[in-house]
Amino acid sequence: MELIAYSMQNTLLASFFVILTSFFLWIITNKYYNTKKNLPPGPLQLPIIGNIHQMGKKPYLSAAMFAKKYGPLISLRLGSQLLVVASSPEAAMEVLKTQDRVLSGRIRPDAFQVNPTNDGLVWAHACTEQWKTLRTICRVELFSPKAIEAQSDLRNKKLVQLLDFLKITEGKVVKIEEVVFTTLFNTMSNILFSKDFLDLKGDHTTAHWLKKALQKTLENSMIPNVSDFFPILKGLDLQGLRTDTLKQLSDVFSFTDALITERRERRPSSQVTKEKDFLDHLLDNNFTDTQINFLVIELFIAGTDTVVSTTEWAMAELLVNKDIMKKVHEELKSEIDSSSSIMKFDFSKTPYFNACIKETLRLHPVVPLLIPRRAVETCDIMGYTIPQNSQIWVNIWALSRDPKVWDEPNTFKPERFIDSHLNYTGQNFEFTPFGAGKRMCAGLVSGIKGLETILASLILEFDWKLPNGEDPANLDMNEHFGVTLQKEKPLELIFKRKG
Repeated sequence: MELIAYSMQNTLLASFFVILTSFFLWIITNKYYNTKKNLPPGPLQLPIIGNIHQMGKKPYLSAAMFAKKYGPLISLRLGSQLLVVASSPEAAMEVLKTQDRVLSGRIRPDAFQVNPTNDGLVWAHACTEQWKTLRTICRVELFSPKAIEAQSDLRNKKLVQLLDFLKITEGKVVKIEEVVFTTLFNTMSNILFSKDFLDLKGDHTTAHWLKKALQKTLENSMIPNVSDFFPILKGLDLQGLRTDTLKQLSDVFSFTDALITERRERRPSSQVTKEKDFLDHLLDNNFTDTQINFLVIELFIAGTDTVVSTTEWAMAELLVNKDIMKKVHEELKSEIDSSSSIMKFDFSKTPYFNACIKETLRLHPVVPLLIPRRAVETCDIMGYTIPQNSQIWVNIWALSRDPKVWDEPNTFKPERFIDSHLNYTGQNFEFTPFGAGKRMCAGLVSGIKGLETILASLILEFDWKLPNGEDPANLDMNEHFGVTLQKEKPLELIFKRKG
């Protein structure tokens, strides 16, 4: 099922019959209206439902539209939940830097209440000592320069397998998201478990199913859910999202449970002679099977979604913009020695290629709305009061399309990043595709490295064309909003080795 395949209007209509007959909910809502003080401006809020009916299938677009009318910091209400949206660089800086500590919490969606440990990296309710410890372990063992260097042979091996697969399928139609997903998923499964989970050369049915299961797990957190808007209904799971999430997770856990059990059974430390993988480090730190399973889910999603989505969008933009494709190919060809591993290449030597990646992330941000934050205590932003437990969105899509910041914001123009100070590190709030502050993406460097090597290899090794002689000028560039921003119609290509 697609995220928000139910529109916000249609998804909730049946449930609202229950809500509208509840006088108790009416009292709760009115109590809030009578006590609100100095909130950011925003559109009129209807009794009980607030602004739910105005959010639509693409809430980042709706929020951007409201920002044009009411300003860079607005307040909305989704049922009983107050939502504050930042849509300018100044407002984003307040949320992600100035008030980073106060706004570092998470509101856990009801669909994610299936995790009994209430921890992990992404959805941890607060930045507790346990969260800090887990983040440190991941940073040191997975994402540090030393760890990334240690993974280079594995990453190169998986990249070569991808290129070899495309060579033997030359002339056939290939769905980009599936082959890139399989490559990245197997890379991550080897880092975590020292094992391939998927077969690149076999039937892609499993890869397709597994990708959809991971996406659906994450998307369930963003489907408009009456249990989130009206906490009194949490125990009912009226839309079945918690049940569906548990099913998706159980299916994915079938890949990992047996491996964890087997590793525990053969693990007297004195008998471990091979190099440790990440599972060994988690077991060394006394993580339970449940904690490991939920962390692994987060790492698989984080380790695949960003690169898959951005690779697909970048390839689509390069197909549409032939002159840009030619220029970036010439730059890569002149700088990269074909006899050496691309894993060792310093991509700072290819500024135009880097600009193409940045422009892709600007025009098609992986996460158009940063994963919502929670105010752990009341604070002030831009002269407005943000009450404790408010939900906070940073609208990356709006920041990236702001005509006050970007010339021709809807046009793919890599040149805008040439000689620019803008980067991914979370210091430039007009361009912050991976967030900033305490909740910034921990795997940023690793993800960018994977994106650079895969995309550069595909540009250098192959010519691409669309099936059935389709003209790239007519390529469907419509978006589908999950938690990530994907192509509505997956990109399919025919590859031909360069002469």
